[in-house]
This record gives sequence, structure tokens and C-alpha cells, in this order.
Amino acid sequence: MKDIRSMDLNLLKALDALLDECNVTRAAARLGLTQPAMSGMLTRLRESFGDPLFARAQRGMVPTQRALDLAPSIKQVLAGIDALLQPPVFDPSTARLTFTIAATDYALRAIAVPFLAVLKPLAPHMRVALVPLRNGQVQTQLERGQISLALLSPENTPPDLHARVLYHERYVCVLRQGHPAATGRRLTLEQFCALDHALGSYEGGGFYGVTDEALEKLGKRRNVTVSVKSFLILPDILRASDMVAILPSRLVAGQDGLMVSEPPLDVPGFTNTAVWHARTHSDPAHRWLRELLVRSCAETQPG
Repeated sequence: MKDIRSMDLNLLKALDALLDECNVTRAAARLGLTQPAMSGMLTRLRESFGDPLFARAQRGMVPTQRALDLAPSIKQVLAGIDALLQPPVFDPSTARLTFTIAATDYALRAIAVPFLAVLKPLAPHMRVALVPLRNGQVQTQLERGQISLALLSPENTPPDLHARVLYHERYVCVLRQGHPAATGRRLTLEQFCALDHALGSYEGGGFYGVTDEALEKLGKRRNVTVSVKSFLILPDILRASDMVAILPSRLVAGQDGLMVSEPPLDVPGFTNTAVWHARTHSDPAHRWLRELLVRSCAETQPG
């Protein structure tokens, strides 16, 4: 054979069958071919390799030395091709890869923490990188493989990306335990507006949010005296003061020293989604990780 580009890979399958069967009729039956078709392939094989490959014998035919020399390589090549065509197998217990999640600090607390709790026993060798969400750069980061997944709201999800809803979040009213207004009952709207408020601002420095929009519709206002960019510090601020805050329920679920109740007005919640690129959509490892993420969110739904 002068050039591999001129070789029909079906001829290699035919040669493999002929080497195993040493009989044209049986080799043809094995590959679902007619006897004349297999004979024709043997002729082409002889031309390609410049060798008879098989010689007539008393019972069928026997391979030439050239054919015997080719046999191991033929099986290796066919096995390699077969492996290429098989879907990759992912075993989380032995997998060693890095999964990078981009999210706000709230999403890291609400989503990544429970996700890691269920991941580590199942995939002990896997590494997870939790990185800040960079507004306006998510699509590029996903395209370049700089991040594996982003946690976003639907309205902030770039086009042409895959997305799956993780949960619908609701807001709750949060005070420290022992707060003068913490009587065990839901605050009245008047009590709520009379208190100093702490607010989380994703962009930083903002003193107006979704709660203020809801209050305006009722002709009310509140006094926001503290604005922080990191939502994670808000529970500590509330524990150390007599302020009140409207916070996502998952941010404060299970935290000590806080009293949580329904807000005294209707504050619209939001949806959190997992977003990924088409480049990892069909990858078995990433698919497994995404399913685990969805399951961990469902299992940690606050009551």
C-alpha cells in the first residue's frame, strides 16, 4: 500500500474477518456481505498490500507471512477507530478535572455551598473553582473555556447560551433575634418603614432596590442607611444592629441569631439559572455536574 489516503477502511475490516475465519464465505457472512463482494475486497487488498495475503490450502486458505505480520496492527487500528466512535464514559469517583463556576457572592452561598456538600463524596478528586461573576464577559469566558458554568438571572443571560432554571427565590424580612421589633409576629408596614434598613447592591453604592419599587407603588418610603456590595456580610450587620433587611431566603436559611419572617408587603422574587456554552453541552462530565447542581438546589429548598 503506497498511501493510507487511498485505503478504504472497510477493506481493513474485511482483512480482519478473513484473518480470523480463513474462509471467504464465512468472512462474508460475518460482515453481512455476499461471497462475490468479499472476493472482490480480497482482490483489492492484494493490490493494496502487494501480497497474495492468503494461499489456497487443503481446507480453505492460510495467511501468508505478510498477512500474519499485519494481523496485530489491523486489530489495533480497528479497535482505535471503534473507541473513537464510542461515547466517552465518565466516572465521577475517579475523575480529575476542574469545574469553574462564576457567580455572585449570594449565589455562591445559596448554590455553590450545598453543591459542594453533595459533590465531594461522589467525586473526591474533582476540583471546583468559584470565581466572581464579571458582567458583560460571561459569554466570552464560556466560549474560551475560562469558566464552565455561570449562575445568572434569566434577564442577564446572554443570547445563544444553554440555560436551566435552578430555583425561584423569594425575599424574606430579616432582623436580629432580640430586636425590639422582633415580637414573633410579622412586622406591620408602618414598623417596617420606621426602621433603618440595610441593602445589598450588586453594583455597589446603591440605596434603591426592588423593595423600594414595591413601596413606591404603595406610596411609602423606607430609610436605607447602609449599602453593601457583598450580600454575605449583611447577616453579620443585622446581628450587630437594630437594622432590618429584605434578603433572599436562601442567603439566611439556617443562620443563627436571626429572625426571619414574611415581608409586610409583596416584594417580587427572582429566578436563578445555570448557564453554559454549546462547547460543553454534550460533554458527559459537564452534564453530570449540571444534573448534580440542579438536584442539590432542589434538596436545599428553604421551607
